[in-house]
Amino acid sequence: MSYIVDRRLNGKNKSAVNRQRFVHRYRKHIKKAVADAVTRRSITDIETGETVTIPREDINEPFFHHGRGGRKEGVHPGNKEFVSGDTIDRPEGGGGSGGSGGKPSDSGEGMDDFVFQINQNEFLEFLFEDLALPNLIKRQLAGVESFKYVRAGVVNQGNPAKINIMRSMRQATSRRIALTGASRKKLREYKEEREKLLATDSILRDQARLAFVDKEIARLERRIAGIPFVDTIDLRYNLHVKQPKPTSRAVMFCVMDVSGSMNQDMKDMAKRFFILLYLFLKRNYEKIEVVFIRHHTSAKEVDEQEFFYSRETGGTIVSSALKLMAEVIEDRYPIDEWNIYGAQASDGDNWNDDSPLCRKILTEDILPFVQYYAYIEINPRRHQALWREYELINAEIEHFAMQEIAEAGDIYPVFRELFQRRPATK
Repeated sequence: MSYIVDRRLNGKNKSAVNRQRFVHRYRKHIKKAVADAVTRRSITDIETGETVTIPREDINEPFFHHGRGGRKEGVHPGNKEFVSGDTIDRPEGGGGSGGSGGKPSDSGEGMDDFVFQINQNEFLEFLFEDLALPNLIKRQLAGVESFKYVRAGVVNQGNPAKINIMRSMRQATSRRIALTGASRKKLREYKEEREKLLATDSILRDQARLAFVDKEIARLERRIAGIPFVDTIDLRYNLHVKQPKPTSRAVMFCVMDVSGSMNQDMKDMAKRFFILLYLFLKRNYEKIEVVFIRHHTSAKEVDEQEFFYSRETGGTIVSSALKLMAEVIEDRYPIDEWNIYGAQASDGDNWNDDSPLCRKILTEDILPFVQYYAYIEINPRRHQALWREYELINAEIEHFAMQEIAEAGDIYPVFRELFQRRPATK
């Protein structure tokens, strides 16, 4: 069988176009593969692509062909099972195992799955599909740099709407002075000479000289008048150059409890959530900074290595971390220049007397200045005072969210729940 492929409607980028069509057609399979990959893979590998498997029956195309039918006669030498007149059942369509890598069925027909690879960008597009940066009240960036136009002097060519009249007239005056300076000086001399000739007695007057002077005066006046008042070379235009505009920036605060009750597995789950949030923000902001704050009885700003792997432990006073976060925002991240996001991970342990103070600091010193604040409680045995205080905040403030995580597989669903696209509020 031969196939005819019509490529007349495809341009130079036909492969890219065809790939987009294919990805769009099998979105359901790709989304399922991406969701499975997030649960299965380490978050540190989240920016790589993924292999997607599509069952053979989902990619089959209908076509017309000749089916088996009619009466057939055949001679089978050495046959020991059948004799003349026996009826043989018609075999089922297909045969064999269906090729290597296929899935043999009980009917004898094999199926080969179709496997293809999606790249990093496609993987992240499906990963963050239906998610939205919540409460982005300033400006959402999608990788497009913004610019502003600033004045950068004058130029000889430009848009008529940007003509600089004062500079153009000044240039025209300078040109006329330069081109007619010698002629004007000569004209003044001839006019003075003519006045002297006219002042003498008519009998003694040199008529020939007077006629020559009149002729030169007329010639010089025509020459001066022939110089245009404004010429094309006199025009000057304001120059405006495109200058990068300071874009809105984002800072992400990672706050984590490192007390003795937080084991390494809990810290690893918190790390995965932080990394997923960081990747999400990277997709929406060109410039992003991360501030790591860890706490037990006291809080400290640390680097990423110490944040996740330090062995320092102790009791738990959550308010110390929130106080430090509020101080850092006030000192380094003015709200008119930064989009501020906060993410807090804890197992829920805290001194009971400290939990009301945490709610007070959040509602008064942090939440009024941040775009979004997410709290996750990891592997809670039972909810304690901190969770109950945060529930009061969650009921009152829209850009505060809280969820609990029991195992690594819950990270992505919880993340989607925290950052799902919500209808705009009026």
